[in-house]
Amino acid sequence: MGIFSWIRPNQRVSFVHSLENRLLLTKISPQSRTKEKVTLPDLCKATTPSTCDLNPLLFNGHLQTAWTTVKNYDIPIYYKRKMFESDSSMYSGHFAVDFVVDPYEIPDDDEVTDKARKFTLPSGLPSRTIFFREDEFAALPSDDTRPMLVLLHGLSGGSHELYLRHVLEGLLTEKGWEACVVNSRGCSQTKITSGMLYNARATWDVRQTVKWLRKAFPNRPLFGIGFSLGANILANYLGEEGDACQLKAAVLVASPWNLEIGSLCLQRTWLGMEVYSKTMGANMKRLFEQHVEEVSQNPRVDIEEVRKSTYLFEFDRALQCTAWGYPTEGAYYRDASSVDSMLAIRIPFLAIQSEDDPIASYETLPLQEFKRTPYGVLATTPGGGHLGWFEYGGGRWFVKPVTNFLNAFAKEIDLTVPFTVENPDKVPGQIALHEDGTSPKLDFNAMRRKLDLPVVK
Repeated sequence: MGIFSWIRPNQRVSFVHSLENRLLLTKISPQSRTKEKVTLPDLCKATTPSTCDLNPLLFNGHLQTAWTTVKNYDIPIYYKRKMFESDSSMYSGHFAVDFVVDPYEIPDDDEVTDKARKFTLPSGLPSRTIFFREDEFAALPSDDTRPMLVLLHGLSGGSHELYLRHVLEGLLTEKGWEACVVNSRGCSQTKITSGMLYNARATWDVRQTVKWLRKAFPNRPLFGIGFSLGANILANYLGEEGDACQLKAAVLVASPWNLEIGSLCLQRTWLGMEVYSKTMGANMKRLFEQHVEEVSQNPRVDIEEVRKSTYLFEFDRALQCTAWGYPTEGAYYRDASSVDSMLAIRIPFLAIQSEDDPIASYETLPLQEFKRTPYGVLATTPGGGHLGWFEYGGGRWFVKPVTNFLNAFAKEIDLTVPFTVENPDKVPGQIALHEDGTSPKLDFNAMRRKLDLPVVK
């Protein structure tokens, strides 16, 4: 740290998890190949660096967050895109999944050009992204056993985001992982083919992607990671799937968790309103304008009201509420939040948050819930901002616990042995109901929602 050590000393990582009903995993010793039980909290602590040593010049959450907008670093991840037609009657249309592939030269191909014209905005595809040819995609399924990661990006982002590519770089250097990014509707230069953009409860596309992956790659262990709003969507998906979830483990990075509290926290400060909420609102309005012709087909949406919005909550009130039938943005935020969903998750997951995150504020963290569920562990750092965690030299600290956690599950945990809970009767949603009349037959349903939408399994 040198001369700047007084500004930003090494920061210790804190953990929040259940103490009385921990999840038990089966770990294989790489030397002896013997098996032993390890708890999820112990595994998370072993794979997470004990300190978080950040760039001393970026000494608070605002500076860390601001630095994410500086384009001074590139990671050449190459993608090939497949357009899927939604199998959901509620959420019809198309969505784009970008598969990580080996580097290639951009081909001059009429078939690719036709797809680009049909599904891509006039500004073209993101850098290093082209469409699969039909024969390439048909040859994609495999019976190999390589681990595969499904990634969900943040608000108005896409597979091109640098925070996402940092994680891919950390995993792909070991030449053992496969990966794909589920792009939210309208993001990553993709045209929408229905009258709706995505929202914070839009779990249909990741569900359909996982179903397809399970069929196309029957032997691959599947894992998931979500960033910011993508983490909230992923947590909702995991909760909806429950015991039937096809993913083996997941990571949630900088999730906003409680969207209503997060919105109110932004509205109570000048920076929250005039910098963060206004910027996110502008990003969503820009996305909206790219698809205004399609969105205008929805008779509920008042185009001029959307255009008059300035802040994110105003945009959500004008577009998301009217498109999906919510009476207020508060009702939408409460319904789409993942603070309750996480109690229905039945696979191991690690959440990573910064305590000085100005967007996913500390007040949104479900600390009590993490103390009740055996399936999740929350790791927090004093600094890091929103999706920042920049170290001196340009690296990002959060990549270390993410890649360590995923590699541990892929290489050290016996995924053929079912996970067990020390005290299953204490797991929320699995409380034993008494038959002797001494207590009511009541239980908490973490996934009961206000907006009743069909879930396609």
